[in-house]
Amino acid sequence: MRHHTHSEPQAAPARHAHAHHHENHQAEHHHHAAMVADFRHRFWFSVVLTVPILALSPMIQDWLGLEESLAFPGSMYVLFGLSTAVYLYGGRLFIRGLFDELRQLQPGMMTLISLAISVAYFYSSAVVFGLPGEVFFWELATLIDVMLLGHWIEMRSVIGASGALDALVRLMPTEAHRLRENGEVEEVPVTELKPGDRVLVKPGEKIPTDGLIVEGRSSLNESMLTGESKPVTRQKGDEAIGGAMNGEGALVLEIRKTGAETYLAQVVEMVRQAQASRSRAQDLANRAAQWLTYIALSVGTLTLVVWLLLGQSFAFALERSVTVMVITCPHALGLAVPLVVAVSTSLAALNGLLIRNRAAFERARNLQAIVFDKTGTLTEGRFGVSDVVPLADIDEAELLRLAASLEQQSEHPIALGIVRAAEERGILLTKPEEFRNLTGRGAEARIEGRMIRVVSPGYVEEQGFDIRDERLTELAGQGKTVVYVTDDDRVLGAIALADVVRPESFEAIARLKAMNIRCLMLTGDSRAVAAHVAAQLGMDDFFAEVLPHEKADKIREVKSQGLTVAMVGDGVNDAPALVEADLGIAIGAGTDVAIESADIILVHSNPLDVAATLGLSRATYGKMVQNLLWATGYNAVAIPLAAGIAAPFGWVLSPAIGAALMSLSTVIVAINAKLLERYRGQSSGQTRTD
Repeated sequence: MRHHTHSEPQAAPARHAHAHHHENHQAEHHHHAAMVADFRHRFWFSVVLTVPILALSPMIQDWLGLEESLAFPGSMYVLFGLSTAVYLYGGRLFIRGLFDELRQLQPGMMTLISLAISVAYFYSSAVVFGLPGEVFFWELATLIDVMLLGHWIEMRSVIGASGALDALVRLMPTEAHRLRENGEVEEVPVTELKPGDRVLVKPGEKIPTDGLIVEGRSSLNESMLTGESKPVTRQKGDEAIGGAMNGEGALVLEIRKTGAETYLAQVVEMVRQAQASRSRAQDLANRAAQWLTYIALSVGTLTLVVWLLLGQSFAFALERSVTVMVITCPHALGLAVPLVVAVSTSLAALNGLLIRNRAAFERARNLQAIVFDKTGTLTEGRFGVSDVVPLADIDEAELLRLAASLEQQSEHPIALGIVRAAEERGILLTKPEEFRNLTGRGAEARIEGRMIRVVSPGYVEEQGFDIRDERLTELAGQGKTVVYVTDDDRVLGAIALADVVRPESFEAIARLKAMNIRCLMLTGDSRAVAAHVAAQLGMDDFFAEVLPHEKADKIREVKSQGLTVAMVGDGVNDAPALVEADLGIAIGAGTDVAIESADIILVHSNPLDVAATLGLSRATYGKMVQNLLWATGYNAVAIPLAAGIAAPFGWVLSPAIGAALMSLSTVIVAINAKLLERYRGQSSGQTRTD
């Protein structure tokens, strides 16, 4: 991230940083889209030319008995020209990949493909111009077709460069109401704000940037930024974080930080650093390709040397050697993983699991611990009534009716929670009269002729009410917010509110623990609140009062115990931790930032889908292993036969038989990948039953 110098305005870092991240991610997105388009164009180009290549290949003509119909003078040169076009255009990406892998000293899929197509092309070209032997142009073309198709499928399945940093920037409002010295309000871009400016923040608007409240009082919803579930009351002298949502009151803010100095900008930097430090896992197919490359080179060379030592002609020895090298790269290998990826990605989507990072998704099968953010993940991230405690001659329903009737007139989060609880219980409310806010203490109104108040514990103490009840002490000890309902001269009862635990969270934790996975909870809430929720859900451990920038540190702490860790979260403050974890899972109803930082997104915002993700990951990995065994298994038979091990018995593996074996292997791989659709997940979404 760029920092300002003394010669730049203070607002410049925000403008430059935002533009820098936006340009980077736009460029990355266009790069991926361009690569997919490139694979598509090269695939169709190669497929179109493969048709005449097959028709002109002597082996195919012989196979179909059409030598006289399709052969013509100079046909071999036409075949050479068409094959050269496919090799140079269709195979160019693989040749380029070969040099990239060799530079990194990590031969893999690109090296194996390049070896096979290059050997086939140069050997066949030599045959056209006089070397005795058979041409492998048909093999070259079909191999390029299949490999381009596989890479195209794979890239389409995993495309989606991270837009986390763009999403973070979008959280900030673009305009602010700046106050002039004469008190007039002017609309200015947030990037023009500088320390010392004063801005007006109206109810329901976002705080434009970090600052100090100099006028007004309101409740700020910072859960998206800090993870604290409870809206916090802020007044003159308190700090406000840029990006927080203002509640019911108007505020005047004096700007303290802009650009790179703001809290949100620091989160951007943490996400960027975590993404940059992430290791790239080499997938199974690449490892298989690496071994096959070594086998092709060693067995191919050995075949050439052995036949020459046995007195065979160079042409015969070279043909056997080339056959080994070409046949070692099975067509099915290019589809073994991509087909499973495509099926599992679509199957996951049907179940409400969107896979953004395939390598991380595959690693999910080895998870040993899952760290859940509390607010908005295990809980609903909103205030709900947890307890209604009558203290006078009144029942719970009546106490809730009186409180909710009064609170209909208020927009405060506590008021909304009480009204919602009454509506959920089907309680009919009465219209209040003479409603009045008691600043910082509650509200009052006349209900059916009685003056009813819903007030804070502080107000109750001020009025000298003596309340002694163990139930209230216990509720306070659980970190719940307690408000009191009073009549003119007495306390009718108390209502406790807390962040509502999702009903699905209980089964989700139980299911994961049954899979021998440690379940931990991470929250910015107080220790009392965290301990209560953790006990309710049966968590193995929890971290409470964790500051936003410490969440990624906690993930590293769990990883340092030698555990493979997943993080499940939904807020801006979760973004660095999601990237730091071995697997980042975002609740779909969360912020764009969390979603863009994650490897997997749970569309239905259901913790139960975490268990479904693990199950699908294990099933997917199993299919990949099976497919790779099918794709490469025939080599155990084909390579020795291609090398001529059965030649003393009068039988040599012909390219035609090799092609048949390859085709069979490819068909088996495709069918096996489709069988993954029989997997039955236990998620909240639709599951396949075929």
